[in-house]
Amino acid sequence: MRTLRFAMIGAGFWARYQLAGWMEAGGAQCAAVYNRTRSKAEALAREFGIPAVYDDPQAMLRDVKPDFADIVTDVGTHARYVKLAAAAGVDVVCQKPLAPSYEQAVEMAAACRAAGARLYVNENWRWQAPIREFERRMRAAGIGEIFRARIRMVSGFRLFENQPFLRELEQFVLTDIGSHVLDTARFLFGEAELLYCQTFQAHKDIRGEDVATVTLKMKSGATVVVEMGYAENYLEKDRFPETSIFVEATKGSAELELDHWIRITTETGTHSQRCPPPRYSWANPAYDVVHSSIVACHENLLGAMRGECEAETSGEDNLRTVRLVFAAYESAARGQTVAVGD
Repeated sequence: MRTLRFAMIGAGFWARYQLAGWMEAGGAQCAAVYNRTRSKAEALAREFGIPAVYDDPQAMLRDVKPDFADIVTDVGTHARYVKLAAAAGVDVVCQKPLAPSYEQAVEMAAACRAAGARLYVNENWRWQAPIREFERRMRAAGIGEIFRARIRMVSGFRLFENQPFLRELEQFVLTDIGSHVLDTARFLFGEAELLYCQTFQAHKDIRGEDVATVTLKMKSGATVVVEMGYAENYLEKDRFPETSIFVEATKGSAELELDHWIRITTETGTHSQRCPPPRYSWANPAYDVVHSSIVACHENLLGAMRGECEAETSGEDNLRTVRLVFAAYESAARGQTVAVGD
């Protein structure tokens, strides 16, 4: 199995966890790192033994000729770096949210297609071990036709303390956590045809929304309510950054509770099992379930790059998630239901 060489664009908060995830997955080696502030790239290179550092991304792509570029920068720069890598004939793995608008995301995907470069999105939330196991058990349990579900990622965690830049985003919770949980809704329940959203700003010292509720009418006929929030309020049950899921169906129900408990209820009774995520020494304990999911996501993307499997979170697939995110903003602004089906 040939080791794929990649160049990392960005050396901020998430870069070290991305690098650790690639190393844990195996089969990928970072050949160079770029950051506009060179000292940050140098510090990251020392920590991970990366042989080359650049403050010019074009020069890095030209000199290193990597198999793919991993873009771990703020969303406003994604289009520039994706197009730069594609023009160099390099496959691209881009952090979520893919773009600051649906239209720009479409342009980025088109640019990659035109250049013959494959675009992938580092959308790891659906790869959380408890969520994957929940989906497997729910499908196998024979609970019948799903008619209603709720996905909840609500926390009082003080997110702005370690990521203060989030205070300045004009679009916050729907792009930050909404990109994740709306993608998870698609993974679990398929595509939506109608969407309605309401937002709220609990923090008065930030620019964007920090609470949102999205109701999806799925093509299957099910109604899915997606709740998200970073109000930093006091909650009796709060295990950041875990996601809870409750599914109602015609022959039973399924639930992913906090602390990774999966409960399936049918006519035979309730069957419960705790399914915690794997733990890695490099993971931040406060982000444990999320950081471990990076590894599974990377394994899937590396397999796709080698032609061994399909990428679940390709750029083309993620456009559907991006569409939901910005349809939610449109719905909230208009106070109306928005059509999102093909």
